[in-house]
Amino acid sequence: MRKLILATSLLLSLSPAAQAAIFGDDEARKKIGEIQVQNQATQATLNELKANQQALEKKIAEIEAIVKGQGMLDMLSKIDSLTQELNLVKGQLEVATHQIETAQQRQKDLYADTDGRLRKLESGGAAVPAEGHAANGGPAAAEPSPDAKDFDAAQALLKSGKYRESFDAHEKFLQTHPTSSFAPEAQYSLGYTQFSLKNYKAAIATQQKMVKQYPDHPKAADALFNVANSQIQLADIEGAKKTLRELVSRYPNSEVTPNAKKRLAVLDSIKK
Repeated sequence: MRKLILATSLLLSLSPAAQAAIFGDDEARKKIGEIQVQNQATQATLNELKANQQALEKKIAEIEAIVKGQGMLDMLSKIDSLTQELNLVKGQLEVATHQIETAQQRQKDLYADTDGRLRKLESGGAAVPAEGHAANGGPAAAEPSPDAKDFDAAQALLKSGKYRESFDAHEKFLQTHPTSSFAPEAQYSLGYTQFSLKNYKAAIATQQKMVKQYPDHPKAADALFNVANSQIQLADIEGAKKTLRELVSRYPNSEVTPNAKKRLAVLDSIKK
């Protein structure tokens, strides 16, 4: 109490200017405190802006990756188009090769039949048709089975690029001849036509069904490759990678496996 009285007396004894200086110093401290609070608020705002900038930079990087990936998809789409054209040429080549082989065999048969007839004439015997040949000298052609005829017709439409008609023909074939030996390849061709018609989800379902029903068929690997290509068109890159890895693992000796490995390498190079 005594100290308080002394302090009060001392304060009262000071001049008005000194008193103003003391109170002014307190006001300055108050202002400094307010400035520090403002600085802290400003620093918090700055940190928030930096965080927003980092988020924007991340989004820009993601968009750039998507753009680059889309460019890669376009390139893969062009590759698929070229592959389809190549398959069409291969199909035409197979048909031409088969026709040549048939013509060569027919020529051999005709030669053998003519030689037999000449031998009989030379020996004074009557000419008779050779076994397995028609009376006019040509080979006795066996009538193809109904499922073979329907399958060949559907394949002819596919090879000529008439995908809508080919789809209808293959679908009808599978309904009419579900147990035919041509059913696995017809199932694959059905999925291939769906891919060519840009019905990618349906193509995936059809080819997955083919692989499930006929896992040991030579076309099973091609079906998985078609699934991966359909997934790529749907921008399902991770799904395509998984399918390609399955293809490489299950069918390491398939003709399509090297292309699957290359496609997988390209997809792996796309940054997330």
